[in-house]
Amino acid sequence: MGELIYLRDVVTLKIREDRCIGCGMCLEVCPQAVIAMNGSGRAWIRDRDACMECGACSRNCPAEAISVQSGVGCAAAVINDMLGRDSSPCCGAQGCTIESCGQTENQKNPSCC
Repeated sequence: MGELIYLRDVVTLKIREDRCIGCGMCLEVCPQAVIAMNGSGRAWIRDRDACMECGACSRNCPAEAISVQSGVGCAAAVINDMLGRDSSPCCGAQGCTIESCGQTENQKNPSCC
């Protein structure tokens, strides 16, 4: 059996390479081997769609370089798909993205979402 893919293009996982200290803790705790180290010793997302949004990487990163909304992207995508809506991690409005909505990783813009 190959690698599991949950849903495409809905994962909220983000890595700030500028904050990464190269400790490798995220590699140790990720059950899906989503994260790898690049040539300069920084973490990068090897396979975003394999992420199951468990949050282990984010909770164990001592540099707070990783963020993920545990389970949010996958659950939202399933519900939106069942309702025939766009599965974007934003408000679901036509063409809405996190950037156009004015969201950051930790807050939503109440005027849109």
